[in-house]
Amino acid sequence: MRILGLSAFYHDSAAALVEDGRIVAAAQEERFTRKKHDPRFPAAAAAYCLEAAGCDLGQVDHVAFYEKPFLKFDRLLETYFALAPKGFDSFRRAMPLWIKDKLFQKSMLAKSLRLLPGGDGWNGSLLFTEHHQSHAASAFFPSPFSSAAVLTMDGVGEWCTTSLGHGSGNRLDILKEIQFPHSLGLLYSAFTYYCGFKVNSGEYKLMGLAPYGEPRFARTILDNLIDLREDGSFHLDQQYFNYAAGLTMTSPAFDRLFGGPPRRSEQSLTQREMDLAASIQQVTEEMVLRLARHARSLTGERVLCLAGGVALNCVANGKLHRAGIFDDIWVQPAAGDAGGALGAALAAWHQYADQPRVVVDGEDSMQGAYLGPAFEQEAIEARLAAAGARFERLAPEVLTGNTADALAEGKAVGWMQGRMEFGPRALGNRSILGDPRSPTMQKLLNLKVKYRESFRPFAPSILREDVADWFEFDGDSPYMLMVGDVVQQRRHRMTADEDALFGIDKLNVARSEIPAVTHIDYSARIQTVHRDTNFRYWALLSSFKQRTGCPVLVNTSFNVRGEPIVATPEDAFACFMGTEIERLVVGDCLLLKEAQSPELACDYKARFELD
Repeated sequence: MRILGLSAFYHDSAAALVEDGRIVAAAQEERFTRKKHDPRFPAAAAAYCLEAAGCDLGQVDHVAFYEKPFLKFDRLLETYFALAPKGFDSFRRAMPLWIKDKLFQKSMLAKSLRLLPGGDGWNGSLLFTEHHQSHAASAFFPSPFSSAAVLTMDGVGEWCTTSLGHGSGNRLDILKEIQFPHSLGLLYSAFTYYCGFKVNSGEYKLMGLAPYGEPRFARTILDNLIDLREDGSFHLDQQYFNYAAGLTMTSPAFDRLFGGPPRRSEQSLTQREMDLAASIQQVTEEMVLRLARHARSLTGERVLCLAGGVALNCVANGKLHRAGIFDDIWVQPAAGDAGGALGAALAAWHQYADQPRVVVDGEDSMQGAYLGPAFEQEAIEARLAAAGARFERLAPEVLTGNTADALAEGKAVGWMQGRMEFGPRALGNRSILGDPRSPTMQKLLNLKVKYRESFRPFAPSILREDVADWFEFDGDSPYMLMVGDVVQQRRHRMTADEDALFGIDKLNVARSEIPAVTHIDYSARIQTVHRDTNFRYWALLSSFKQRTGCPVLVNTSFNVRGEPIVATPEDAFACFMGTEIERLVVGDCLLLKEAQSPELACDYKARFELD
């Protein structure tokens, strides 16, 4: 049985295909269209999934959509009527779109599906799961656990914003929900907006900014904005927010409480924004801890699965891991709405079709999240040649050694191998790599390669067998969704003057043997690299370790600010030629920047809309 899962029409549209319970393929639409967070029907992603499965839509048994449009419309109408006449302008703008398109999503979906390969032979079976049921299914069903507590947290689905569930075998039951307008995800996004970042993409920036500040507003948040109970349930005072019926996230009362209007995008950051970021991060961590303790108590389970956009807050995940509430935690690598496509397909297989679930050797079924397109060597060479690239083909072991040498010399390397990752993180197949020992690498990558804010940290990839020697974390974190601190013996002692630095001035202080991946609070977003999951990346790390004694590399996504992660050899070459990346490796091909035609250089910095 084949099931095609879809998520669309809000942000991060995606498709996933499950065949007899096995995940065959999954990808976000943005990677194909080159439009960041593309919300449109995932035609290209769905076509890729069908191709990867060797079938067309006529050979698919069911299509599953990740939420129920009528329930979402019900929430929209009830909210507007409850708050009327407030929010009339928002209502006036939203209704034509809902009446014209979204209210009739079933027919829209069917029409779009008919245009896919084999669409004229499709049987018409279209299923709908609830939004948080899709998140929960994406968290539990691919997890390495036979039974587990399941926690989902995001902005909002239809009505639900937070759910607590229990999975066992092929059963997944939602036990408790928190409903709109009370939302941890929207609370965090309100501060994202107030600090001048874009909602649904800038939350990572807020998390990265938090260590530069002090949580001096945390008490203000808890005393005014939120009534947080011991079991993690909460109530938001809506006088401070405007997202329920307005066109902004926060209200004038919010401005008065925090001393002024929201920061304008691209305006210089001040200590206020840093302290606000630190404060909402601390409150978020406390909310997650309380919800987790209640999940443990309610289900009796010793392991936890997480999904929903809030589950991408790896700092909170790391704190939850260290708290020891659960023996083990597994986070869906595509925890946001893209992962809902996979969750919908798996929910249809296990819950609608009532098919059994088998966990093999305590391993997850995500295949390292390497579920996107790959390119054969001959196709890589043909595509690069057509783009005008000059390259050399090397034997894999020679290429690995050559790349490790370049990294050890301080060069930035674009690295494209195998299947593209599913989810927001590059995990060694669509990555820009660097030497973590370099005190200037973070600034180089941020300002001259990624073209993004200088304060944003980078993640370390580390050989799984060496992780405990470098970080206060001895476990698996293959999806870069756990944060741990650099071990004491690898840290550098700060001088009195360095300790006295405040805010963004802390950025240029090398804090450890691997300063390029050590945040100012000594933390790092860890990716453990496993030999059996990604041998080629593991071999590169091993080669770098042989040369330097360091089993760590800087790993950031292969793109610039506002650009989706590269998907094809052409995408990789364009990014290479538009940035200060010095080496590019695609499959077995090595490209040197100095060997390329200067005429192919491009102004890449302004090509994409800022995120």
